[in-house]
Amino acid sequence: MVKKETLLIVEDEADIRELISFNLEMSGYEVIKAADGEEGLTLARRHQPDLIILDIMLPGMDGLKVCRQLRSEANTRKTPVMILTARSEEDDQITGFESGADDYITKPFSPRVLVARVKALLRRNGLARETTSNRVVEIHGIGIDSARHEVRVNGTSVGFSATEFAILRFLAENPGWVFSRHQIIDAVKGEDYPVTARSVDVQILGIRKKLGSKGDLVETVRGVGYRMKGE
Repeated sequence: MVKKETLLIVEDEADIRELISFNLEMSGYEVIKAADGEEGLTLARRHQPDLIILDIMLPGMDGLKVCRQLRSEANTRKTPVMILTARSEEDDQITGFESGADDYITKPFSPRVLVARVKALLRRNGLARETTSNRVVEIHGIGIDSARHEVRVNGTSVGFSATEFAILRFLAENPGWVFSRHQIIDAVKGEDYPVTARSVDVQILGIRKKLGSKGDLVETVRGVGYRMKGE
């Protein structure tokens, strides 16, 4: 028997939490639920789910703080996170990505769309592991190990979110080539993915910061996009 993928829902509104849970269970997933951020962190650490659906507006510790905490811990650093938000403004979406989220969906949402987005995020995460499972990219003292989802800078391991990791790997696999923001989105998320070009800038800033002294190897080509400096 194939093991069901486990999803964690962190949502304080009981009606929404049960609606999401029902639709995901009907789609064949194992679901665990939390009503606030602290409980969500506890369950994420205990169960290490395959994906976390995380509301931003939570009592106590809000969803953005929860997301940042998940990204800071080794056991949850790689877990895909989809944030739920009642805000559709671009700035709020970007704040979510800055906190380490991999995807977002705005309320009110169609349960069918939510399930489709969950399936797509899980599929992308799984395909990334499969297609590059044995590949390690080495460039400029940066080692990108897809099997371990690990980036090493001068031998030191540095934590990256799933999206940051995918962008860095894509650029490192194509050194010297310039890619527009939309080309980067298509490469790491799939065509027609609903992410703004500005969010790529946020991810690049995060990548540069984490690369430290090697951050300037990810170059901006004004008016075009980004590239990894060639050998």
